[in-house]
Amino acid sequence: MFKGIMSVFLAIASFFSSFVVQIERIPENKYNSNITFESISADEIAINDKEKQDCRDWFNENLLLSDGYDELPYDFTVGGKALSRNVDDWDISVSKESESGAVYKGGKTSYITLEHKSSSLVATVEATIYEENATCEWTVFIENEGTENSPVISKFYAADTALEIKKAELYYSKGSKDETYDFALMQKNLTVFPSTFTSEDGRSTDTYLPYFNVSGEDAGIVLGVGWTGLWKTDISKTAGKVNLKVKQEKFKAYLLPGEEIRSPLVSLSFYNNENPLKGFNTFRTWISNCVFPENIPETMTMLEFSGPMHTQTAEELFAAADGYGEEVYGKIDYFWMDAGWYKYTEGWHDSVGSWVANPDRFPNGIVEVSDFASTKGCGLVLWFEPERVRRDTLFHIKGRENDRWLIEIEDNDSIMWNLANDEATDYLIDYISNFLKDNGISIYRQDFNFSPDIFWKQADKEYYDGRTGITENHYVSNLYRYLDSLCDNVDGLIIDSCASGGRRLDLEMTRRSVPVWRSDYNCNPHEDILEATQFQTFGLSFWLPLSGTVTYSESEYAARSSIMPLTLETFGTIHGEHYGEYIDQRSMMNECYYPLSSGSYYSDRMLAMQYSDYAAQNGMALIYKRADVSDSEYTVRLNGLDPEAVYKVYDYDSPEKVLELSGENLMSDGIRLTLPEGEKAFIIMFSSK
Repeated sequence: MFKGIMSVFLAIASFFSSFVVQIERIPENKYNSNITFESISADEIAINDKEKQDCRDWFNENLLLSDGYDELPYDFTVGGKALSRNVDDWDISVSKESESGAVYKGGKTSYITLEHKSSSLVATVEATIYEENATCEWTVFIENEGTENSPVISKFYAADTALEIKKAELYYSKGSKDETYDFALMQKNLTVFPSTFTSEDGRSTDTYLPYFNVSGEDAGIVLGVGWTGLWKTDISKTAGKVNLKVKQEKFKAYLLPGEEIRSPLVSLSFYNNENPLKGFNTFRTWISNCVFPENIPETMTMLEFSGPMHTQTAEELFAAADGYGEEVYGKIDYFWMDAGWYKYTEGWHDSVGSWVANPDRFPNGIVEVSDFASTKGCGLVLWFEPERVRRDTLFHIKGRENDRWLIEIEDNDSIMWNLANDEATDYLIDYISNFLKDNGISIYRQDFNFSPDIFWKQADKEYYDGRTGITENHYVSNLYRYLDSLCDNVDGLIIDSCASGGRRLDLEMTRRSVPVWRSDYNCNPHEDILEATQFQTFGLSFWLPLSGTVTYSESEYAARSSIMPLTLETFGTIHGEHYGEYIDQRSMMNECYYPLSSGSYYSDRMLAMQYSDYAAQNGMALIYKRADVSDSEYTVRLNGLDPEAVYKVYDYDSPEKVLELSGENLMSDGIRLTLPEGEKAFIIMFSSK
């Protein structure tokens, strides 16, 4: 969670020496910091017709069942009998494919229906192909349409399939644990022994990102998983094939009459190239074009107006804000109000569940703040943590009036609002939707600062007859329904997903939100905070084009270390010399991405990365010379260019000195930079003639 950033960052040049949080240097073996990639041309990086056809062929054969029902790419067991071995126990039909965009942006959707002949279970597979992005996805739903309890469902795999890929290597990334090396890219060779990945505590990206690039000898796939809970993925290699298994980690339950469950969402992006950068950029392209909500702009700049450490009244906040003129607000899109806008006792966390503005601070409600923000040409961001309830708060009292609306654990200060309960979810939808509309909220910021797994297990035993995983399944399904309903009810609403930083960045949440605050490591002024910020941009960019955190502006190097599409300013940082710069550079980060160095957060290593448009006509490279780098020169080789094109290239600091070089020359020979003493961040701009 964003913890009082303004109070931390008001100090400028002195904060590193005065308020340093000591950290332990992480050994190299914690992650692979020596991953490098070969050069690839713009023509090779573009999605080609063969890749589109490969995706269509696989989709038709495996999901639309054009060649029969022998090998379904998902599986589940009913009453001890696996679907994969007993297909004849089911009547199967396939719907007509929808028009493009009818269900999901850029996609054509079909529904495969499986009716169990000896029970009232009906499975429905929602399958979508994004032909222009060489990507397909699917989710399996199972409903009991009868009047009696169903047989037990277990081994419920969203994906259980094999693809022909030779000599495969796997690229994957750490999640967010508030560490320097959050989102570090890692690599391993696949073997017959499965590589297993899970989310440890129920927050989907606390341990790993659920995205996997399987790079083969001449082709590969990128696997994406959408499950905002405990997911499990196994990947192995046997006899020229890569085996994929994806599921909710633990599920074993019968279904009540009318009850429905669902699998995680699974996506596959196909590419024909031995260079894994092709896979990363195919996936990023799909995320940008088809997954991110349509109303998300390329860049957003927010100003912290009120945070957890603040006690000022609305009148006092307005008076302070009026001290800044158009030169400030011309660069700001939203005012940001974080935790603590409600009444609390000792800290912002002790009253979550009281979603009413503190009358002592905001006597006219939050709408007064949004009205004030609009006079500055800005919208309003407002923080909530609706899934956690503290005792004696408004939602705790309401929850106790209704059966199974709360999940409580003895001696645990946190109480879970039970989204697995439809009525509790409906109430939350109505309350928060009305609050957002009545108070003019533009961005709904949802945080999640506790581990849900123990609560889900408790409810399985207490409420749901010991059916393993049933609470989690309904909870996650209703979480999506809740967020979708907010957007349906509040015109133009944007959702910022935060869960103690970036711990909920799975595919389903990416479809609904953006990570404005990607890691809680940025809550404190660690001595390596700038290197960590650079490194997290480097790592997360392999998968997600949009992310953000606080802006550092006390120096040029600091400001350039925090170039990213989504940024948070404080009233302290806007005094900095470099406040509000690099808008053009930030907007370039939403298309193609190329790491130009091996990834490292150490102060004695260079770090370099490139962003450019799909046609390789315009782009930039960010090159960070850290304080302890001893070299006097560095050669930066660009990537993803048109070898035959001629590019104009210049250093952002010397725009008058323009070089004209071919794409081939820029990718092979590169540009030699002279490195100064101390820290320096270079921005190299390029465009084709």
